[in-house]
Amino acid sequence: MRSWHALIRSHARIVRILEAELNAEHGLSLPGYEVLAHLSEAPGERLRMSDLATCAVLTPSGLTRLVDKLAREGLVRRDRCGEDGRVVYAVLTSAGRRRLTAAYPTHLRGVREHFVDRLAPEQRHAVSEALEPLAGQCSNQTAEVCPQP
Repeated sequence: MRSWHALIRSHARIVRILEAELNAEHGLSLPGYEVLAHLSEAPGERLRMSDLATCAVLTPSGLTRLVDKLAREGLVRRDRCGEDGRVVYAVLTSAGRRRLTAAYPTHLRGVREHFVDRLAPEQRHAVSEALEPLAGQCSNQTAEVCPQP
C-alpha cells in the first residue's frame, strides 16, 4: 500500500501543479494540453474521438465536453467521415498548433522541475519499468476508416 499511496499522492500533486502553470501562463487545462499534444503527434493531426479519449485518459463524455470547449476556442475542429457517419475525428487547427507550441516549454519545464529533476536516473528508469506494463497502450496510429480530405 505504501507504493500505491505514494503513486496516487505524487500524481495528484504534480498534476495540480502542471494544471495551475498551464492555466496561468496559457489559459489551457492539462487535459486540453494533452489532447492538443496527442493530435499533433497523430497522422494528419487527427484522431477518432474514441481513440483520443483512450490516449488522453478521459471518458468519452469527458472528452466530448473538452473537445467542445477547445472547438469553441478554435483550437480543434470535428470532422465526420462521409463513408461512415458514426466516425468522428478531432482535428488540430492551426490555432491549436500555435497554442500547443506556446505551451510546450511551460509543460516541459514543469515536468522537469516537478518530476524528472527530483529523481535520480536509476529511479526514473525504475519508475518506467514498473509502470509501463500497467499503463496500457495508446496508439496514435489508428487504422483509417475514412480517407483524409
